[in-house]
Amino acid sequence: MFPPRAPYACDPAASRGRLHPEPPSQHRSAFQRDRDRIVHCGAFRRLKHKTQVFVEHEGDHYRTRLTHSIEVAQVARTISKALGLEEELAESVALAHDLGHTPFGHTGEEALARRMAPFGGFDHNAQAIRVVTRLERHYADWDGLNLTWETLEGIAKHNGPVPAPHPHAIAEYDAVHDLALHTHAGAEAQVAALSDDIAYSHHDLHDGLRAGLFTDAELREMPLVGPCYAAADRDHPGIPSYRKRHEALRRYFGVLVEDVLANARGALAALDPAGPDDVRAAGHMVVRFSDPVWADLKVMRAFLFQRMYRAPRVVAMRARVTQVTDELFDFFLTNPEELPKHWRNEIATAEAEGEAALARFVCDYIAGMTDRFAIQSHARLLGGVPGLS
Repeated sequence: MFPPRAPYACDPAASRGRLHPEPPSQHRSAFQRDRDRIVHCGAFRRLKHKTQVFVEHEGDHYRTRLTHSIEVAQVARTISKALGLEEELAESVALAHDLGHTPFGHTGEEALARRMAPFGGFDHNAQAIRVVTRLERHYADWDGLNLTWETLEGIAKHNGPVPAPHPHAIAEYDAVHDLALHTHAGAEAQVAALSDDIAYSHHDLHDGLRAGLFTDAELREMPLVGPCYAAADRDHPGIPSYRKRHEALRRYFGVLVEDVLANARGALAALDPAGPDDVRAAGHMVVRFSDPVWADLKVMRAFLFQRMYRAPRVVAMRARVTQVTDELFDFFLTNPEELPKHWRNEIATAEAEGEAALARFVCDYIAGMTDRFAIQSHARLLGGVPGLS
């Protein structure tokens, strides 16, 4: 039913290795160890209280970065297995891809990017590299998780080559462990990137409907998902509306997965790669949507942008959490002694290196916060923001 490992799959036994060499495990492949380290790290646990669109306290049913990452990993394993790729590598990249996200979703990221613009900038993909190579500090012999080259490459490049000038955290790590930033990533990382698109394209419809930002009737008029509602009507005319909604969106999910599989199989057959480096050197993504589905997805994204990401209630909340992020950044930059004890131990080093190093230090701390902890910290230190509790 499933193909054997393809010649262009990344073989864990042929990994380019880790920055700090380790003896192989007797029971787990190199990529399995990466996955396990990611799942057990503190940054992964904190994704539970980091949001996608809605702030964490707005409801228990909305997706968080944690549930999103699990959904992405599930899709990545499905697609990888069907294409004969290395499932554990795709899963590792999928589980790690959001580790660098700030509290309050892209709103928090935009605030930190603005504040860090004079100091080397901020980007959540680059921050994920910083988390797994430096900020997670639990192992006796190194900082970070000491992941394989292939997993780090996938985190850095799953959306394609990283153009120069490289984001601060990626450039810093690349200087000691060359990630070949000018090429595309391997096929497994490309699968993780498309799985991310599939997951949020699907679950943002669920969350937007639950929040009352748009209706099933409106989705019936949209490309891709509209025909799925029609098929659910035809096959299940008598079921309750909430079940019909789930059935339609379940089918929509399947449409996206099947399109990626069909298109990737065609692209891989045309490329005929002899190994994973041929995929990296192809000059384009080989795992992607077909042109017609991508065109329809852009229509869906434009709809979601207007009706969900820029809905009045979401915009109002964005303003509040931007205030929280900005004011916490200013406060800790001026009062670094108010940081937790295990962070204060490094303040002197950061201050000695200059304003940019101190700003990066404060940025790392705020970026690691959950929604609830950022709100609570602001309330404790600065009195809070009306409408957030």
